[in-house]
Amino acid sequence: MKTFVLIHGSWHSAWNWHKVIPLLEKAGHQAIAVDLPGMGRDKTPIGDVKMKNTVQTLCALLDEIPGKVVLVGHSKNGIMISQVAEYRPGKIEKLVYLAAYLIPNGKTQREYSLQDTEGWLKPYVTQHPETSSHTLQPKIYREGLYHDCDEDITALAKLLLSHEPVESGITPLELTEENFGSVPRVYIECTEDRAVTPFIQRKMYTEMPCENVYQLPTSHSPFFSKPRELVDILLHV
Repeated sequence: MKTFVLIHGSWHSAWNWHKVIPLLEKAGHQAIAVDLPGMGRDKTPIGDVKMKNTVQTLCALLDEIPGKVVLVGHSKNGIMISQVAEYRPGKIEKLVYLAAYLIPNGKTQREYSLQDTEGWLKPYVTQHPETSSHTLQPKIYREGLYHDCDEDITALAKLLLSHEPVESGITPLELTEENFGSVPRVYIECTEDRAVTPFIQRKMYTEMPCENVYQLPTSHSPFFSKPRELVDILLHV
């Protein structure tokens, strides 16, 4: 039995994985989906959320789990699983980047996001300086995130998506080859992604080579549109 720890991306929360968890459990594994601080059911004020504390929260979770985990990060929060791997390399069997930001030491997620000029989302991001956060306008949800998903996913998103903290996206990663670099990593590319486009995904996994690269012909949200195909890859990983 493996333990999969599933980390959502920007604006989302643990509900992302509601179709994936039963399939992993049916295959005999444990799956844990996390609400990051300030997201979903976690009531930390969004203005208080810092990358350091989020990483500490995830490290504490790993410390409570017997043995090693497969740590899966989606979208922006590839940065979180990378930084956690720096501090807990011995707790992670493998890192899985799902259409996620895989960036090198000393760089920020924002630096790579700015290079992704063909993405659909940026014109629809609303900044909230008073809370150091931003939100995504609902009118882009379906076409930008869920174009191959059932309509009810967009309806749920309109109820559940929330503010995203800015600070983590502008915080340089602190990674070493001795720690982060010792953990095997794989990449799952979403080839029809309009949020983190194939261009930037390929740039990242080319600059930061992975043990394997898998492709899914999906939007940014394969956990909704093709959960079984995603789980097949996770089981192979």
